[in-house]
Formats: sequence, C-alpha cells, structure tokens
Amino acid sequence: MGWFSRRTRADEGIPTKLDREATRDDLTALADFVAAHRGVEFYLEPETTATDTTVVAIAHDGEWIRRRTGSPRTAAKLAHRHAVPLYEAAKTGYPERMRAWNRAHPERRLR
Repeated sequence: MGWFSRRTRADEGIPTKLDREATRDDLTALADFVAAHRGVEFYLEPETTATDTTVVAIAHDGEWIRRRTGSPRTAAKLAHRHAVPLYEAAKTGYPERMRAWNRAHPERRLR
C-alpha cells in the first residue's frame, strides 16, 4: 500500500482503538459523583477511534468528571438507576456552568 492510499486501517480489519475499554471503576466513579453532588446531569459522548463511549457528569455548580461507559446503553442504564437526565452532547452541547467552572478552576486543566 502506498503512502497516500485511500484505504483505511479499518478497511483492512486492523483495530484503530487507541484507548482502553471502560471498567467497573469508571462506572463507580460516575455513581460516586452523583452521590456526592446535587443536580447532576449526564452528557453522552459517542465512541471515536481514539476513545470508548464516555459520559460527562456535570453537577449543579459546573464541576464535572468524564468517564468511559463502554456503550450508550450502559450510560442510559446508569442514568436511569440514579435518576439522572442523559443528554447527547453532540446535539445539546455542554451547559455554560461547566465552562464557568473551568474558568474558575484553571488548575484542573494542567493535569
């Protein structure tokens, strides 16, 4: 195959995943965040070639965490179990309170 071939690695059956799969610890972290914060909403992020399906959990004050869930179905089950609304981030975007929290906590971006 040449350098500029239009065939992709996926066409050849070679996995393109660069990141790890979701684990029980990821789901536990989301559940713990819901238990420790009020007004939490989940924002579903679709799987990409680099990352598994993820959920961003955003609290009433804008504090947030992002964890892998493995599939949209798993995210929906977790949201239902904890009575948390689940939105598709690609359709709704993220709430302004998350951006405001990020501006107020620049140290978080240094990780």
